[in-house]
Amino acid sequence: MTLALLLAAPALVAPAPAGPAALLLAAPEGPVETLFRQGRDLRYAQRWYEAAQAYRSLIREFPGSSRLPDARYWLASSLEQDQRWDEAADAYTEFLAKHPDQRMLGKEAKLNRVRCWGIRQWDSPIAQAGLAGALTDDREEVRIAAALQLAKRRDGRAVPVLQAGLRVDASSEACRLALQAMGVQPQAAGPAQGRFLVIRVKERTKPEALTVRLTLGLARAVGGYLSDEQLRQARRKGVDLERLMDQAMNAPKGTELFSLEDGKSTVTVTVE
Repeated sequence: MTLALLLAAPALVAPAPAGPAALLLAAPEGPVETLFRQGRDLRYAQRWYEAAQAYRSLIREFPGSSRLPDARYWLASSLEQDQRWDEAADAYTEFLAKHPDQRMLGKEAKLNRVRCWGIRQWDSPIAQAGLAGALTDDREEVRIAAALQLAKRRDGRAVPVLQAGLRVDASSEACRLALQAMGVQPQAAGPAQGRFLVIRVKERTKPEALTVRLTLGLARAVGGYLSDEQLRQARRKGVDLERLMDQAMNAPKGTELFSLEDGKSTVTVTVE
């Protein structure tokens, strides 16, 4: 009886056959995923040239892989990081042409390509033509990015896009400064450009300053916060209260327009 139990013991403790989940976990990594992982790891290690080689191998050897869009994008990104600007721009162009359905990566690819073209625009007619073509892109941020690059060379083709960019909060300041650097007067569309005059009145007897935000259309109201002595002081300093709106529209955000003190309080006006 005892011998029979001992002989049966191995059968009792033998592992159960592996199910589908266990087989999936134990399955070896396929060659596509191996190459893609290699490219990713090399990018993380900032070994850009080798990363580009891994992605090129994946694209060449597995042209039907679902990893192709990502591989093409990261190939272009690796080339850009390696400062191979022309190759990177070409790779972004190929990605955009072959994978037009990749909207999120497509936006990044266009912006990155503009950056590559911007670096090469002084030496490459192809880069100059690429930036000029991007001025009519269907994405506003791409048009503005291209115009900002062309403005560095004082290319007049950028002016209409830069003027339109003044109405975009995220880029209004950059467009304004670019136009001014080109010697072009920004055509302000009015005070609704996210700009305010900020008045801070600090009385000596109070610990906190009073802060008032005025839209630029109410710039003339600033005088109402000044004492008679501060108004006289403003005239002596050449502060033109009648032209505050014009000054604010053409000054970078954060600019202090003036600060006046009458012994009792200090009034500071900035553009924000």
